[in-house]
Amino acid sequence: MKALVYRGPRNVKIENVPEPKIEKPTDAIVKIVATNICGSDLHMFEGRTDVEEGKVLGHENLGEVVESGPAAQLVKKGDWVCLPFNISCGCCPNCERGLTGFCTTANPGNAGAAYGYAGMGPYNGGQAEYLRVPWADFNCLKLPEDAEEKLSDYVMLSDIFPTGWHATELAGLRPGESIVIYGCGPVGLMAAHSALIKGAAKVMVVDRHPDRLRLAEEIGAIAVDDSDGKQVEKILELTSGLGAERGCECVGYQCHDPEGHEVPNQTMNDLVESVRPTAGLGVVGVFVSEDPKGADELARKGQMAFDIGKFFEKGLHMGSGQANVKAYNRYLCHLIHHDRAKPSWIVSHELGLDEAPEAYEKFDAREDGWTKVILHPQGRRKEAKHKPEARAKTPRREKELAHAH
Repeated sequence: MKALVYRGPRNVKIENVPEPKIEKPTDAIVKIVATNICGSDLHMFEGRTDVEEGKVLGHENLGEVVESGPAAQLVKKGDWVCLPFNISCGCCPNCERGLTGFCTTANPGNAGAAYGYAGMGPYNGGQAEYLRVPWADFNCLKLPEDAEEKLSDYVMLSDIFPTGWHATELAGLRPGESIVIYGCGPVGLMAAHSALIKGAAKVMVVDRHPDRLRLAEEIGAIAVDDSDGKQVEKILELTSGLGAERGCECVGYQCHDPEGHEVPNQTMNDLVESVRPTAGLGVVGVFVSEDPKGADELARKGQMAFDIGKFFEKGLHMGSGQANVKAYNRYLCHLIHHDRAKPSWIVSHELGLDEAPEAYEKFDAREDGWTKVILHPQGRRKEAKHKPEARAKTPRREKELAHAH
């Protein structure tokens, strides 16, 4: 089969690799119909991880079951399924508590496993024509009858929509509160979408890429341009000098200042400054325990100079870590099915698998208009061309369309 294979820093190729097979009775084989390029894939693409050469990448996957093992009772051939990026057994103490992002069985010696990712187990990813899914009954989310119609929405259940939702959960967001989100990439945009669905009174999103900030404004969030370095002052001004009641970090260890220098602690310390006393923080941007190519000595050891004194004085609290996708994906699926959520509004490109290497380069370069890429290993969908008028009908977008007509 065809698959996207990592061959070194900034070198991914479409190659022919062996098709996956049923290895254990609980497995299933899924024909991948849609798979996203994730911002965290770029850490590997840039050579900032220890991912092994030859790894098939891709952890945001959706497709059709073509085979299931004899012990799989719930998932059958023909089912349309979305796969959490976390691979989890469903039986370990963490899985039993709903903490499926920290399964202790799927990646022995570590807490957490994933498809096609550095340090997350031996599993290949889904930027390929087929994918083996371990513990299929537990890991496959069966989709409703509109799976094909809303394919570009449902594929977001694999990672970024639950991760954005998780950020707001970690922050403790309640209806009527204000929230500031650092990072307007796909996860930051999903955090903003989630916050608005939850009833946040004011959602502020900080970034410097105009195309991404425009997407935040489309759903009614307030775009805060940090290209002048005055983002904290702007947040305080928007909140009458008090700061936001909740905050989310959706950037991670490769954050940069406006001049393009990597400053790993920038967003974390800005977040502490941007919220009011006793606020809650949700940190879902990726931070690593080792970064040999880090910007400074602390970063290379997975550490940073964090304003712990101010964090303590303000009585802040913080939750962090990757999302436990299964804790949210079924409920978020219902929101999509009933037209209460439309995460595909961020999608800029839907491409065939052969176009993936170039897409990695453009997405990594943050080229204007490249906000989210869906790959279609079975061939690009004819209706997948995203025009501005075809974007999701978010609340603000609906008003604009009504006015235009």
